[in-house]
This record gives sequence, structure tokens and C-alpha cells, in this order.
Amino acid sequence: ASPGAAPCPSVPSRHGAGKAEDTSRTAPFHLDLWFYFTLQNWVLDFGRPIAMLVLPLEWFPLNKPSAGDYFHMAYNVITPFLLLKLIERSPRTLPRSMVHLSIITFVMGASIHLVGDSVNHRLIFSGYQHHLSVRENPIIRDLKPETLIDSFELLYYYDEYLGHCMWYIPFFLILFVYFSGCFAPTAQQGRMPGAALLLVGPSSLYYWYLVTEGQIFLLFLFTAFAMLALVARQRRRGLAPDSNGRFLLLSFLLSLLLIAAWVGWLWDDPTLRRKYPGVIYVPEPWAFYTLHIRN
Repeated sequence: ASPGAAPCPSVPSRHGAGKAEDTSRTAPFHLDLWFYFTLQNWVLDFGRPIAMLVLPLEWFPLNKPSAGDYFHMAYNVITPFLLLKLIERSPRTLPRSMVHLSIITFVMGASIHLVGDSVNHRLIFSGYQHHLSVRENPIIRDLKPETLIDSFELLYYYDEYLGHCMWYIPFFLILFVYFSGCFAPTAQQGRMPGAALLLVGPSSLYYWYLVTEGQIFLLFLFTAFAMLALVARQRRRGLAPDSNGRFLLLSFLLSLLLIAAWVGWLWDDPTLRRKYPGVIYVPEPWAFYTLHIRN
């Protein structure tokens, strides 16, 4: 630079490591984001299979996208947008490249699930029973040639395993990253707003549905334990979760209680026990529906 020239302002890196953690102030409760987040989860995720079953079949033929599919498409657009907004409001974030990669993986996994779930829910109208495995279903085991059964098992794998992993792992990673920035000095910790307390119930009930229907109990449990471990570590530094962090942590802990009650209620169900063998026994709500409610 030439002598006497004005100092050059610092230019932020396009691929910087993210914002530094700022614990000098307490962030307000993000009522707008949490309300929209909870509302769209209930309407677009939980409500999509219900919409497909309730609306007349003549409106959405089985060879065309159903109302639930359009709900899923909207979910795949709105949810990553809200997650990005949450990250923007956090005092501490991951590098932007990692956040973007997580969002891209989330959208791809949710889109894979959109196709598999769309076909699987249409099979309900043909007599498919979700409380049975693919090969045990009467409408599947009699297919000829038998290689068609392998195709349905591949569809089930894309829907319930690959799609769920690519959908939920980045989803909970982003929530945990957001939670890691929701800390402030203990002296500045105030009471949770009334709106936050009102949203805890619907939020925790949705996470119960997400974990049980998505069969992601271990991932959810690991995320909750990681959040508790982070709280213990930050308390030694004189920090505590702010209203947003407490809202998220309380929603997760209440969901664990709901999951425990759900498993305890269906603990002795022999049919669901056969569908979900092993140590981790968490029945899906839609398997319970086709077994005990649909008929």
C-alpha cells in the first residue's frame, strides 16, 4: 500500500470457519422460527400420510402424486430454509461449507424418502400391512417372478434405511450445532417465555413421532446425550443454555419420556415384537395403525 493510504478493511472469507462464539449477551427466544418449525413439522410431515388417507382417492389417483406427496415436497423446501435461518441466528456455527453439505445431504435423503414413502403408502390401498415385513405381506409374497420381491425390498431399503440416514443425520447435526451456540453466562439466565413453554408440548410430541416412525432411536438418544454432556461442560465454564437452548433440550428430554411410555405400552405385543426383533424395540405408529386401528 502507498504511504498515507487508508487502511484496507478486512474482507470476510467466503469459506471461513464460521462465527466465533459470543457469550456476552443472551439471544432472545426465536418465537417466529420455532413456531413455523413446529407448525410445518406437524402439517407437512405428520400430516402428509393422514391427508393421503382422508382425502378422496378420486382426487389423487394411485398413479399420480397424492396430497401427501405435495406435503412432502413442501417439507423438503421449507425445512432446510428454516434450518439455515436457525444457523444464522446462532452465535456459533460450523464452517459454511459443512453446513451447506449437511443441508444438501438432508434434501437428498428427504427426496429419496419422498419416492419410497409415496409408493409404500399407496400399497396400503392394496392391502399392504406395515406391521409385517416385506416378504411376509400377502400381496408381496405371491408375486411372480420372485425377483419382483427383491425390487420391493430395495424400495423399502431406500425408504427406511438409506433415505432416513441421509435425512436425519444432518438434521440432528444441524440442531446440535445450533444448540452448541445457545449458551450465556449463568447470571444472565432468565425464565423461559410463556410461548416457549406452550411450544414444548407440540415440539416434543412431534419428535416422538419422528423417532418412532423414522426408527432413529439410537441417533436421537446419542444427540440428547451429547446435548446433556455439552451442558455439563459449559456449566463448568459458568455458562448455561439460554431460552432457545432450554426449549430444544426440554423438547428432546420430554420426547424420550414419551418414547419410553410408548415402548412400555406395546412391550408385550407379539406381532410387533416379531416385526421389530432385537434389543432396540421401538414400534412404528403406522405399524400400530395397520395392526390395531385400520380394521
